[in-house]
Amino acid sequence: MKKIPTILITNDDGVQAQGIRFLIEVMREFGNIVVVAPDSPQSGMGHAITVHTPLRLRRLVNEENYQEYSCNGTPVDCVKLAEQVVLKGKPDLLVSGINHGSNASINIVYSGTMAAVIEGCIDHIPSIGFSMNDFSHHLNFEPARAIIQHIVKQVLENGLKEGICLNVNFPVIEEIKGIKVTRQADATWEEEFDSRTDPRGGSYHWLTGKFVSRDNGNENDINAIAKGFASVVPVKIDLTAYDQIESLKYLEQSIDNQ
Repeated sequence: MKKIPTILITNDDGVQAQGIRFLIEVMREFGNIVVVAPDSPQSGMGHAITVHTPLRLRRLVNEENYQEYSCNGTPVDCVKLAEQVVLKGKPDLLVSGINHGSNASINIVYSGTMAAVIEGCIDHIPSIGFSMNDFSHHLNFEPARAIIQHIVKQVLENGLKEGICLNVNFPVIEEIKGIKVTRQADATWEEEFDSRTDPRGGSYHWLTGKFVSRDNGNENDINAIAKGFASVVPVKIDLTAYDQIESLKYLEQSIDNQ
């Protein structure tokens, strides 16, 4: 008899966010589902973990082939607790999202959604992050259903190379044209602070800014999304710049020779 896969679902928008509720619905046809997600929004937390306060799990649902927990920690905390406390082992697949907002390009660095995916990848779990290019909390995720099903089916059947996870971003359109496997675009946030003074004379600051692409190429995630395709970027957890190792060998010389 074929083994039914165990699938861990998490996110950074919180366990009650519309995106994760849709993802849960889609994923339930694929196996035993375990949801461990933050009890409140954790957007922009990156790979943060909680070390100075206790972590608490609250079981919300316990049914056959379906368990759901909330956690007072970060998305990465959720993955660690899922493995160590809830499952006491590794799931067959980790999926994170669907995030409300794009995680294309440099956004992956700040993303709690993708931090959970990277944490799974570190632990040798096939891991996929899903995001939609709109920050609204009343999105229509239905156009993404067939693509999620296709990608999940392929990864469950074929796996992912060790050290590689997937960053999937959807455009906000009624009919997505298909899938493009792309690279991360060269883009950045041009940031500013809106600085104000409170009634007691103290200063405070709100982070603002705009997202700017510096990439003139065509085969990148931002362009694929703009053209109506779902973008799939294979992401490495090994950050070594291998092409620079030889050029930096001069640093190995003894400092006594200087």
